[in-house]
Amino acid sequence: MNVYSDISCIKGVGPKARENLNKCGIFTVIDLLLYFPRDYKEVTLYGNLNDANNKEEVIINATLLEIKRDIRTKGGKVLTTLLFSEGENIFKCQWFNQPYMKNHFVIGNIYLLKGKIQIYKGENTLINPSVVKENILSKDTSLTRSIMPIYSLKEGVKNKLLVNLIDQVLKEISIEENLPEEIINRYKFCSLNKAISIIHKPKDINELHEAKRRLKFQELFTYSLKTLLLRNYRNKSNNGTAFKIYDEVNELMSSLPYELTNAQKRVITEILADQKQSRCMNRLVQGDVGSGKTIVAIIALFNIVKNGYQGAFMVPTEILAKQHYKEMLKILDAFNVKVELLTGSTTKKQKEKIKEDLKAGNIDIIIGTHTLIEDDVEFYNLGLIITDEQHRFGVMQRSKFFNKGANIDVLVMTATPIPRTMALYLYGDLDISLIDELPPGRQKIHTYCIDIKKKDRAYNFAQREIDEGRQVYIVCPLVEENEDLKLSSVEKLYNELKQSYFQNIEIAILHGKMSSKDKDAIMERFKSNEIKILISTTVIEVGINVPNASLMVVENSERFGLAQLHQLRGRVGRGQYKSYCILLSEIKNEVTKQRMETMVNSSDGFYIAEQDLKIRGTGEIFGLRQHGDEGFILSNLAEDMNLLKEANKEAKYIIKSEDENYKQLINYIYNKLQNSSKYICFN
Repeated sequence: MNVYSDISCIKGVGPKARENLNKCGIFTVIDLLLYFPRDYKEVTLYGNLNDANNKEEVIINATLLEIKRDIRTKGGKVLTTLLFSEGENIFKCQWFNQPYMKNHFVIGNIYLLKGKIQIYKGENTLINPSVVKENILSKDTSLTRSIMPIYSLKEGVKNKLLVNLIDQVLKEISIEENLPEEIINRYKFCSLNKAISIIHKPKDINELHEAKRRLKFQELFTYSLKTLLLRNYRNKSNNGTAFKIYDEVNELMSSLPYELTNAQKRVITEILADQKQSRCMNRLVQGDVGSGKTIVAIIALFNIVKNGYQGAFMVPTEILAKQHYKEMLKILDAFNVKVELLTGSTTKKQKEKIKEDLKAGNIDIIIGTHTLIEDDVEFYNLGLIITDEQHRFGVMQRSKFFNKGANIDVLVMTATPIPRTMALYLYGDLDISLIDELPPGRQKIHTYCIDIKKKDRAYNFAQREIDEGRQVYIVCPLVEENEDLKLSSVEKLYNELKQSYFQNIEIAILHGKMSSKDKDAIMERFKSNEIKILISTTVIEVGINVPNASLMVVENSERFGLAQLHQLRGRVGRGQYKSYCILLSEIKNEVTKQRMETMVNSSDGFYIAEQDLKIRGTGEIFGLRQHGDEGFILSNLAEDMNLLKEANKEAKYIIKSEDENYKQLINYIYNKLQNSSKYICFN
């Protein structure tokens, strides 16, 4: 057995167990070892049952005295009871509708039992306990704490199965160390093998903290090496295309019905300067909501087309793809540029024709969703790829897209507000441009936070806006009602509002579970002002442009990240009308209050992102916590910023070093990059 062996090589994993483990993403031994617990439960190990509290999870070392006869309760359940002794204490273990349990026990044998204790009239009972295979109580310990791992489970995979399989693997194999010894000593890290063992079987919280610190550093160090290597390779490489800058670019900019902002002009200049160089462009354009990133993308694509190359523009949703397509057709109408749209809802016949034309070079610019990365989509001469809202595509999706052309320019665009210092680390392989100015005429969005109990004020105001001829968005965190979460859902709110506030007003719902055809139909009716109120999930957060919409109401706004609220708020204020955002919130603590005040008092996305970091210190900023993406499993780039800085510093030192061992490590990492390794940070 080695880390790359199929999961079926582990004793106890038959065809059915293998199939169930595969559903959890566990295909190999390394998948299993890196399937880290999602949480931990502290369990008390008692040598004396008298120390236990009612309803506490306990582990008891006990001897079986007697197997009682099964009885049937009044409710019809079969009750199985066994008597155990622990020192001088006698207690019961009981199972409901599990009569087979008594077959696992032999009178006189000692068992380590785990379960929840119930104390009633001085009598102790363990309800539905399980048997712990190994005696983890030391002989002289009267009271110890044990931390039990809790894993994310799917049907057919129990926590106990994962614990047993991981325990078995940890006894049989050792994971090779791949951090330089100097770094391990400098930061007093434990070994990689020990850290992985501890994270599955921690003895205490301090040990768990140190293991996590070691593994997070491993991820961040390798990530830093990866981005720095890519940047170095790109800077030294001259295998890109040095494009000419055509005069028609200025003609296109002059033909626009509006004046570009100075920030847009600066970023366009930076992009065109990249296109003139013989090294491939690899640039991130950050711009707040409504800052005008799309026209920057169109100008970049236009110059590539004038050079005889094709451009591709990939966006995360069909609604956004169609919106960009229409805008591009309008802007490029007089410049003889062939633009086409390819999405999941494109008919089979249309798809075949588009793919033929794309391969033959008859299409200049293709706009689409993830459909663009399908294997049978081929380009004649691809020169530039633009991805919008990059964090919505997985790293494997992006790499597939980039492999469709040799030495192509890459432009990444995002409206996600990421503080600049963090962006430098997060996108270390990219040059960064910032559109930090909004076009003139953008309406200020007046934002208010109202207690959710006073929501009638928000809906009365919505009625006033509709009477003025405007339209309204209402955003909910859920599509359907959930008994466990007392939150507003699209479907429930639609029924409530239709029967109360807005009986005679056209209302529609929009969410991600709807078909593309239905979503498009709803959006077209909303854009044409047939629908007055659109009740939606966050599917509207990216790029939707309806100038007549002047009010957004967000239900349970405390459930959203501030960056997400800022993106949602950006759907209004896009026309000539005074615009508003009302945050309905259940403010239960000071943190929620601070967050809502930040939204009310600021319209600067980057400031909002920084405040969210200061207030909460965790990764609500979109794109920063991408489990499974970029090889991260544990790291949260928002809360692990200091560790990232240290990892980045060590990575820079190693890349500059002439040490032969470091050069071998760099080659090792680079080869993993070339192979798009799933666990680049660990294997």
